[in-house]
Amino acid sequence: MSEVNIGRRKEKCENCSKQQCSKKQSDEGPDSLQEKAVVNGEVSEPPQVQQVLLSSCLSCEGCVSEEESQRISQQNLQEVKRVLSLNKRCDASKHKVLVVSVCPQSLPFFAVKFGLGIPEATQKLCGFLKSLGVHYVFDTMLAAGFSILESQREFVQRHRRRHHDSHALPMFTSSCPGWIRYAERVLGSLVTPHICTAKSPQQVMGSLVKDFFTRQQKLTPDKVFHVVVAPCFDKKLEAVREEFYNSVLESRDVDCVLTSGEIFHLIEEMKVTVEDLDSVPLDHVFGEADEAGLVRHEGRGSEGFLEHIFKYAAKELFGLEVEEIVYKTLRNRDFQEVTLERDGETLLQFAAIYGFRNIQTLVHRMRKGRVPYQLVEVLSCPGGCLSGRGQSEGEGGRVDKALSQQMEEAYSSLPVRLPEMNPELQRLYQDWLEGQDSPRTLQALHTQYSQQRQPHTLPPDIQW
Repeated sequence: MSEVNIGRRKEKCENCSKQQCSKKQSDEGPDSLQEKAVVNGEVSEPPQVQQVLLSSCLSCEGCVSEEESQRISQQNLQEVKRVLSLNKRCDASKHKVLVVSVCPQSLPFFAVKFGLGIPEATQKLCGFLKSLGVHYVFDTMLAAGFSILESQREFVQRHRRRHHDSHALPMFTSSCPGWIRYAERVLGSLVTPHICTAKSPQQVMGSLVKDFFTRQQKLTPDKVFHVVVAPCFDKKLEAVREEFYNSVLESRDVDCVLTSGEIFHLIEEMKVTVEDLDSVPLDHVFGEADEAGLVRHEGRGSEGFLEHIFKYAAKELFGLEVEEIVYKTLRNRDFQEVTLERDGETLLQFAAIYGFRNIQTLVHRMRKGRVPYQLVEVLSCPGGCLSGRGQSEGEGGRVDKALSQQMEEAYSSLPVRLPEMNPELQRLYQDWLEGQDSPRTLQALHTQYSQQRQPHTLPPDIQW
């Protein structure tokens, strides 16, 4: 695996297409990483920082501040082990309830690695986590359902005000933190007003655990340590955003993000075999099992925002039922569009755009005012969330295509359930949020994105 040291500022991003760049790789050898810095005439030791895989991240090291570097350095297994260790001590005042939420796109990784189907692999993973001392293990399907439902409603609202609001359309999805970081730090006001305000599934899960779940358990948020297992390293950056931190209780919605690969490495490190692991079912926020079992949302390898919003908008805006979505591939498999037509008139035109180069094409078109789409599902990882570098990276730092293919096949084997058909979501809207249009819903499920100052100056037309 190729690791990028966050403390280092002059690396050439992997696969970068820019020939002249202020971050270009130094010609000095690996030892240059240990160079001492000279500040105000004084020699200082290089910072001791946590190494994080960011080789395929839109939010490259040029966008990570020193303060963020420090926060990200705590997003590791050692932090989880510290909490587990404190829980074994006599001082109960320092004990915390340890909750792990697993993203649906991480489950196929463990299925392939364990050589099992997703339901069986999920129970083995749950058994492993419980054996460490984790108290509750959830999946994030409920959170993803909330994010999709809120995104659907927001798109319809934006579409209806498009004639008197220049920022209403196109709407960009907000579930990918790498894309969000790039939009806020590099693109700024060109893009940020167009980003959907619905929180990502990870951060909705953070609200669900630190608000609804803690109330159920009669705990304060600071007494719960919430870990998310995700396929992508960018999720660590999302977890440390200021708006997801409660300064009064000194508690984050998501305390720590670990990638699927980090968890699997721990399993290997402990020399645990699949046969050794107990099969333990997932927990549920209501304390009762969901009869539907493990399901997925529509879409290939991601949460399926485009497909769900497309079908919802077709029905809400035009009274049309869309049974099957047909993608038209444009530049490549990661640049596709979907069109809704009636009597020769184009009613909706959406696009799914994944990966740095395709995103750059979108940005160039937007600057020229030539974006025909009303909605764009944007993901920084080529191939979508299943191909996140936290679980798909093979030898030499490149994506393991065979592994990715196996994960796609495993993921597609899960049955699809629309969020609208999930009774738990409707129950939570009432019991937790006091209705879909309540202030609590806005606070728990939405956020705002805006132009942010960069720690380093990057040209606005930087090529990726």
